Amino acid sequence: MARICGLIALLFVAAGLLSGCDAQQIAVPLGGPVADWPAYGQDQGGSRYSPLTQINKDNVNHLRVAWTYRTGDVSDGTDASRGTKAAGPSAFEATPILVDGTLYLCTPFNRVIALDPETGTERWTYNPHIDLWIRYANQLVCRGVSTWGDPGRTVGEPCHRRIFLGTNDARLIALDAATGNPCADFGKDGQVDLTRGVGSVRPGEYQVTSPPAVSHDLVVVGSAINDNQRVDAPSGVVRAFDVRTGELRWSWVPIPPDLERADPGPTEGKSGYHLGTANAWSILSVDPERDLVFVPTGNTSPDFYGGERHGIDFYSSSVVALRASSGEVVWHFQTVHHDVWDYDVPAQPTLVTVRRAGVDIPAVAQATKMGHLFLLHRETGEPLFPVEERPVPQGGVAGEELSPTQPFPTAPPPLVPQHLTPNDAWGLTFWGRGKCRERIKALRSEGIFTPPSLEGTIMFPGDIGGTNWGSVAFEPQRGLLLVNTTRLARVVTLIPRDDYAAVKAANPKVEISPQTGTPFGMRREVLLSPFGLPCNAPPWGTLAAIDLATGTVRWEVPLGTTRDIAPLLFWFRSGTPNMGGPIATAGGLVFIAAAMDNYLRAFDIETGEELWRGRLPAGGQATPMTYRLRQDGKQYVVIAAGGSGRMGTTLGDYVVAFALP
Repeated sequence: MARICGLIALLFVAAGLLSGCDAQQIAVPLGGPVADWPAYGQDQGGSRYSPLTQINKDNVNHLRVAWTYRTGDVSDGTDASRGTKAAGPSAFEATPILVDGTLYLCTPFNRVIALDPETGTERWTYNPHIDLWIRYANQLVCRGVSTWGDPGRTVGEPCHRRIFLGTNDARLIALDAATGNPCADFGKDGQVDLTRGVGSVRPGEYQVTSPPAVSHDLVVVGSAINDNQRVDAPSGVVRAFDVRTGELRWSWVPIPPDLERADPGPTEGKSGYHLGTANAWSILSVDPERDLVFVPTGNTSPDFYGGERHGIDFYSSSVVALRASSGEVVWHFQTVHHDVWDYDVPAQPTLVTVRRAGVDIPAVAQATKMGHLFLLHRETGEPLFPVEERPVPQGGVAGEELSPTQPFPTAPPPLVPQHLTPNDAWGLTFWGRGKCRERIKALRSEGIFTPPSLEGTIMFPGDIGGTNWGSVAFEPQRGLLLVNTTRLARVVTLIPRDDYAAVKAANPKVEISPQTGTPFGMRREVLLSPFGLPCNAPPWGTLAAIDLATGTVRWEVPLGTTRDIAPLLFWFRSGTPNMGGPIATAGGLVFIAAAMDNYLRAFDIETGEELWRGRLPAGGQATPMTYRLRQDGKQYVVIAAGGSGRMGTTLGDYVVAFALP
């Protein structure tokens, strides 16, 4: 009878149905931990780890959809005149948070939604009414919201708990978590204008795409600024505001300590911040016990020519530890010197504990676009594994001043390939491979850190390679860091100023940017074969587990298939470019979507074996989360499934929750 019941269970699970028989076989485990998900990365340090065990390696293959919610906020942005919802494409990259029994998330249109976490029933919504007919530089995107509970107010009082939101039009908004109403005592009618003092801002150029960080009674926020446009881009200042009043408490501008603060002119009665600096567009981390906030910085403007920076890129592409209460720099570590490759620090600095010789070491694990993983002491910034300054290719364009060396961690090893030669060319056919070989041979390609050039330079990994904003997950019992990477080459070509207008007019479908204030414009594209496939060999996306104590790769597997991006005959498990990140659980599982096929997957944390995958109604370019509210309740795994217009994945507006039946 048990064998027959098991066979029936397999059939019904495959069909997505249930029966009394398989309900008996798939008993939901009672007892065990209960946990919420109170921050974008689960905790303020971005561990993306949950102690939940109800879903484990033995039963994960029985997960099914528990509920689905649709936000209504999605746009392909192709033609606003024909009634699309916005002028630009959307990307649903949000990770919800779960606090005080309510699920909170934001949509690409910056609406905030509160849901019942066990049914998906809507409790309230808030609409900041951003202008949807502006084409925002970084798509329409909102990765998450943050929260703060006021110890001076009792439950039931207005804004006892606050939800903080940064918007595509650069506002910082505080909402009452219970009602969704703006907290009137914060800023002006519940919001602060973040464009004040940052310089002249063009429509859609200056956004907040990542959740603010909260440290004690401060809310700290950076910005996302349009790349490659001009030397005098808006300032990348990082600012901290009082969580109750919205009053500015401190600001930090990423310029060298010995550079006198420049004043580009009055802005609404206040002096502005230094223009064109590095910015902090990704997710900040907080160590409240040490009074530290960790800032991942991007590139100084513009990205691919640095001859006009004059030393202000001192903090570019760095991890910067600030004193959270004052904004004072405690230490910083630069991952790329004089970055002219758009190798921003894209991932949240993840706070981890490394155990060596019986001693626990507080550390920061910083993943990068280059596939380098830097492990730094949390209090000093000193590397836990040696970092070597190695010579890199030289011979930049006239006026450029390249760094002769770049920092390379000796462990862990690079998580992506860093060199592409004609012999490395890949293709489905001999002809396709030959075309890729010809293209690679015609371009400058001397390995990682080959400088941008007039003839065209291969960046491998490219600026969308390695790890991105989805960040990493840390499993503390095993000391494993879970890292997903993309392996994709880019071609960057500098365009002399006199030729810029003609080149741009002749290539309307190619990314070409002015880099105004420099002698060169910029052209950037993915290195593809005539069939539209990458010229570098698969896998084009991977998931790996890194042992932080030893700096070794425990396992690595391809992530994703071509199912939703290729014709039926060309479906294969090649790994795909990916956006989004992993989470780890005490049930011995790693959950991740991110790839360009529409699946949420679960992997065995010990081996990397794929144990389960659940079909999504749209692309899963987001990081999932998990929670369980009570001892007699279910554990849910939730992900935003709305795709990414820029990646070309299936667009949608779904929030999908999985649980055991």
